[in-house]
Amino acid sequence: MDNSIILIGYSGHAFVVCDILYKNDIQIKGYCERHVKHNNPFNLEFLGEESKYDFVDQEVFIAIGDNRIREKVFLALSKRAIIGDDVYHPSAEIGCLCELGSMAMIGANAVINPLSIIGDGAIINTGAIIEHECKIGAFVHIAPGAVLAGNVTVGERSFVGARAVVKQGVVIGKDVTIGAGAVIIKDVPDGVTVVGNPGRIMIK
Repeated sequence: MDNSIILIGYSGHAFVVCDILYKNDIQIKGYCERHVKHNNPFNLEFLGEESKYDFVDQEVFIAIGDNRIREKVFLALSKRAIIGDDVYHPSAEIGCLCELGSMAMIGANAVINPLSIIGDGAIINTGAIIEHECKIGAFVHIAPGAVLAGNVTVGERSFVGARAVVKQGVVIGKDVTIGAGAVIIKDVPDGVTVVGNPGRIMIK
């Protein structure tokens, strides 16, 4: 990553990204959004909508919390801009032989232990623990304080809520929502919401 970047999106999650970028001495050129944000704590320049901005030779970081929207914007901008590398807070611990995808974000005090794989655009948020040999799919969000024991797999675009715990070896499918504080002790199929201790699938 060079020493400057454009943010795509500028609200709550983006503020965390800003903090991480600044702590790594990476300058932010400005942000792209649908309209000017009046809540502008980092005093960033509004550059306009990303669909209309000329990103030639410009590096971007997509700071959008919603997994599906982050993926959609990532795919669109990968044809028009330079997608940023992974970024991680200086307090994060990343073990040896880990693989971090493009534009992965690793928050403060997060731990990723050896031989884990983190997909493109994934968020490993504040204080989350990813144990050895986990596989985190693209555009997943592991929320603050969640704990994944060894050899857990999480499918694309899934969300693991704050303080959730996932037993070793469990496979979580794609587009899954794991509720805050849930305890997951068995595999989870695609596209469901799981809550409680032990985790149970919510019936719509």
